[in-house]
Amino acid sequence: MAQNKNAQIRYKALDRCFSNVYKLFYIDDLIEFCSEVLTAHYMKDTTVSRRQIFIDIDFMKSEAGFNAPIENYKKGRKVYYQYSDPEFSILKSPLNPSELSSLNEALETLSRINNLPGFDWVSTMQTKLNSGVHQSQNQRQVISFEDNEFLKGIELLNPLYHHIINSQVIDVRYRGFTSDKESIFCISPYYLKQYNNRWFLFGYNHEFEKIQNLALDRIVELKLSQQKFKNCEIDFMDYFEDIIGVSNDESKKAVNIKIELSQNIIPYINSKPIHGSQKIKENILYLEVKLNYELEALILSYGENMCVLEPSQLARKIQERVTRIKFTD
Repeated sequence: MAQNKNAQIRYKALDRCFSNVYKLFYIDDLIEFCSEVLTAHYMKDTTVSRRQIFIDIDFMKSEAGFNAPIENYKKGRKVYYQYSDPEFSILKSPLNPSELSSLNEALETLSRINNLPGFDWVSTMQTKLNSGVHQSQNQRQVISFEDNEFLKGIELLNPLYHHIINSQVIDVRYRGFTSDKESIFCISPYYLKQYNNRWFLFGYNHEFEKIQNLALDRIVELKLSQQKFKNCEIDFMDYFEDIIGVSNDESKKAVNIKIELSQNIIPYINSKPIHGSQKIKENILYLEVKLNYELEALILSYGENMCVLEPSQLARKIQERVTRIKFTD
C-alpha cells in the first residue's frame, strides 16, 4: 500500500511537470521535483531514482496507466519531457483498471464495517465512492453531494492529518481574511473540523499559549518546526458542545437563547436541528450555546423567519447587522 501511495504521489507530481508549458523539465528536474514532493509529504528526505522516473513515464503512457501523451523533445544535447496536448492531465482522466480494482476492494471493506457502532459515516462515504466508480465507468449520474470543487487548501488535509497523528509541531504561514499581510504561527496541531463546507485546523499556538483555529484555505505554507510538541489536553467533543460553528471563546459561557419562528420553517428546524440543545415549544426555539459569529450568520440566513427574543445582546447585534445591509434600486 505504501509503494502504491508513493506511486500516486509521483504520478501527480510528474503530471504537473508535463503540463507546465512555461518551464522545460529535463530528467534531473523531474527527479528533483518528485523528490521534493515526497519529502514534503512524508516530512523526511526522500529521493527518487532515475530508473524509477523512466518506469513511471512508461506506465503513465500505457493503456494500463493513463494513456498520457508524454513526448520527449531535444534541446541541444539534452532532452526535456512534456505533454503533446497542453490540455491533458491525468487528473481529468477516468480511473484506470488498477485504480478501479483498488477502489472496489475498498468498497468491499467499507460494506463490512458500515453497520458497526461509531461507523455511521461510512454509509455516506460508500455512497459517494460508488457514485464516483459508476461515473468513471460512463454510467449515468444519479446522485450529487454538496462539495465545493473550487475549495482552496483541501490538499493540506492529508499532510495536516499526519502531522497530528505524529505529534509534529509546524510553522504555518497564514494570511487572514481581513489582512493583506502574512503571519507565521508555531502550532501543535490537534484537530481538523469541517464546517459550512470549509475545513479548519485547531491547535496550540506556542506564542499566544492558547488554542487557535486556522482556515485551511488561508494557509499559504506548512513547514516542520523544531519546537517541542505540546500535548493535547482537550476533549474536542466537549470543546464544540456549546457552540455552533468553529469560533469558541473559552472565556465565555453558554447562554439561554429564545427565538420566535415563523410557522413554515418549524418542520424544517425540527428535521434538521440547529444544535443538540435545541427545543421547540409552540413557535419558540430554545438554544443553550455561546454567542459567536456563526450563530449570528445562521440566524441571518433565515431572514424574516427568525426573530431573536433573548438575550437582548444578541437581538441588538442582529438588528445592527441588518441595518448595515446595503440595497440598490
